[in-house]
Amino acid sequence: MCRWPLLLLWGLLPRAAAGGSGWPFPHRTLLDSEGKYWLSWGPRGGRLAFRLEVRTAGYVGFGFSSTGAMAAADIVVGGVARGRPYLQDYFTNANRELRKDAQQDYHLEYAMENSTHTVIEFARELHTCDLNDKSITESTVRVIWAYHHEDVGEAGPKYHESNRGTKSLRLLNPEKTNMLSTAVPYFDLVNQDIPIPNKGTTYWCQMFKIPMLQEKHHVIKVEPVIQKGHESLVHHILLYQCSSNFSDSVLDDGHECYHPNMPDAFLTCETVIFAWAIGGEGFSYPPHVGLSLGTPLDPHYVLLEVHYDNPTYKEGLIDNSGLRLFYTADIRKYDAGVIEAGLWVSLFHTIPPGLPDFRSEGHCTLECLEEALEAEKPSGIHVFAVLLHAHLAGRGIRLRHFRKGEEMRLLAYDDDFDFNFQEFQYLKEEQIILPGDNLITECRYNTKDRARMTWGGLSTRNEMCLSYLLYYPRINLTRCASIPDIMEQLQFIGVKEIYRPVTTWPFIIKSPKQYKNLSFMDAMNKFKWTKKEGLAFNKLVLSLPVNVRCSKTDNAEWSIQGMTALPPDIERPYQAEPLVCGASSTSLRGNVCLELLLSFVVLGSTLSTRSFCP
Repeated sequence: MCRWPLLLLWGLLPRAAAGGSGWPFPHRTLLDSEGKYWLSWGPRGGRLAFRLEVRTAGYVGFGFSSTGAMAAADIVVGGVARGRPYLQDYFTNANRELRKDAQQDYHLEYAMENSTHTVIEFARELHTCDLNDKSITESTVRVIWAYHHEDVGEAGPKYHESNRGTKSLRLLNPEKTNMLSTAVPYFDLVNQDIPIPNKGTTYWCQMFKIPMLQEKHHVIKVEPVIQKGHESLVHHILLYQCSSNFSDSVLDDGHECYHPNMPDAFLTCETVIFAWAIGGEGFSYPPHVGLSLGTPLDPHYVLLEVHYDNPTYKEGLIDNSGLRLFYTADIRKYDAGVIEAGLWVSLFHTIPPGLPDFRSEGHCTLECLEEALEAEKPSGIHVFAVLLHAHLAGRGIRLRHFRKGEEMRLLAYDDDFDFNFQEFQYLKEEQIILPGDNLITECRYNTKDRARMTWGGLSTRNEMCLSYLLYYPRINLTRCASIPDIMEQLQFIGVKEIYRPVTTWPFIIKSPKQYKNLSFMDAMNKFKWTKKEGLAFNKLVLSLPVNVRCSKTDNAEWSIQGMTALPPDIERPYQAEPLVCGASSTSLRGNVCLELLLSFVVLGSTLSTRSFCP
């Protein structure tokens, strides 16, 4: 039941700009690009409290919007006029018309104005039971902000002109209490003067050597180092552990990833040890966990993979971005590991056009977790943070956790996914994964604005559905993913036969006549997709057999066997089939090794380094 407590308004007389209500605000961020609008926030019992510090002597506006725009927004406006504080709860309708809310759910706690700044502090419930308000959840929240040099008059707030903006945040992120000393050493893994091609998507790979350490150390924090002005160009960064059996000659100039002429050394870099995505900030490991360096099992060489997103094909871009790693000789109790779970990146991940809500699922099967954990850590692993990753069509991602047929608490979720804001979510409580558990990464997509199929792939116009789990203690498992059967997807549109053996990519349809000699991609684009057909296709895909990957750090596979069933409340039972290269497959009815290996191809390129066939 929602309640609206009566709050005593106090501390409302003007004071020094640095003053306030005295309550702590553990989180702080700059909302504009000119340093004029600062937001601080933190929990206040069952409410959330905010502090706005804005360079203006007029009103200050702040709110929440599902899209980041003014339409259908939840807004609060406050300030100090003639020595008297004010705070007013507003909302906008679909036509962006500002209206005063009959239910006032924002409670003023402090206000101050001097010759340069206005500072206000207020609090509200996470869920107000007001249809005009937005609930605050653990999902991404798009905050909107504005200000004006005049206070609110009898006619209401004047239009703010260009003094406005939006920013995606995760307001309910748990506290980060481990502050670093300025004396903590660090090293940078940063690209040097990389020319960015004038094309939409570039993946650039560069190998680095980890500094020589005479004893074990722990990385305790990782920060992005993004060249100023390139905040929207650098979309995400992955750091892989590579083979140690190299000389420093592999540290020559970098190369485009997933390219036919890339160095063979890149093929040994399979284990993700850190991931960062656009909008994310630095990540601090918990006080009892660190990323191990300096032992024979630890990385000596690493591969930095940077995804550059250049949708306007801008020319002449030179980038110097990467990661900064802070480390210590004060060893922590546990070594951290990373597991990549979800749908492995493949053209067999298919999403029809024109659909407002399409769901894909990637399975980390109970057989994989049973075998890997029983061999490595029968008492289980502790997950402490998760990064959820998709591309432009992504609208929501959930990482679901099952044990013995029962669904556990969600490991992580973001029901308002923002492509431009992706960072590790700290779990409020560590969650244990035991042998025999299984995980489902569930992604929702919106393709209403697309006229052609969306495929799994590397470009931001392609899609992904991945979860990166940070956990301890480290075990020999780096990837636990699946992909649905492709031939049954093609049977849905009427394909009867493909040319064998498969020697070209994309492979070619043999029959029926309307698809003869078309690639499977062209055939799926030729099909007349309606909303009804799209929904039926989605239902089919969620019930199909899946081929699975269960990969060790050296790119070998755990030898999972048998079939898997979902918990009983899942209405989409699936079967996990072991993937054995060189063997026949009933699900793909042919050379599964070749056909699925080819699925990693990005159009116009060749095979990905993330292949799995010997």
